[in-house]
Amino acid sequence: MRADTSGDARGTLVDLSHPVVDGMQVYPGDPAVRIEPALTVTADGVDVARIRMGSHTGTHVDAPSHSIEGGRSMADVALDELVGEALVVRVPGLADGEVYDWSRLEAAGALPERVPPIVLVDTGWAAHFGTDRALRHPGMAADAALELQRRGMRVLAVDTLSPDPTGTADASFPVHEVVLGADGLIVENVRGLEALPTRVRVGFFPLRLAGDGAPVRAVAFLD
Repeated sequence: MRADTSGDARGTLVDLSHPVVDGMQVYPGDPAVRIEPALTVTADGVDVARIRMGSHTGTHVDAPSHSIEGGRSMADVALDELVGEALVVRVPGLADGEVYDWSRLEAAGALPERVPPIVLVDTGWAAHFGTDRALRHPGMAADAALELQRRGMRVLAVDTLSPDPTGTADASFPVHEVVLGADGLIVENVRGLEALPTRVRVGFFPLRLAGDGAPVRAVAFLD
């Protein structure tokens, strides 16, 4: 999947977001996305769409209150928490449903003892978004999230529906518990990570919703 880019002499912006479209794939059980005409130029003089969707549609951020009782909502999340230097960790060759632990991350490449506040994990699974295979995405083990957190991560971004496996029988969310439980943030369904260098400045710009999460426009800033 090729990332959308734009730029000039001041640098290039890389769009890391999936488009929000009618009927797009959502996490199992989440509200379906419906975008339909509410007003039209022909009948009303203007085009206006009626949009129905969940707070975790497409590329989006999870606030701690998404899975942690009493956790912060998006109303408490400052924009500067979602903008800054990031480390891209590439984990190629994962199998359907594979759970990758800290040793698998280390094997993919040497990781610094201190990581930036934002870590993006590139599994290559963004290419499957919108297909049945997207539901069989790899998942991160809790020990990997804990170690990244110990090294300084505050925002975990993944190119899958969730950092935890989707559709497992026990319906547990250990990585959510680790990251959101420590008052961090999770961004899901990013795309275009293959176009980024290992170190990059990124921004996740959410709709100003006061709930448990919000769709974001995810952007990488390249020199």
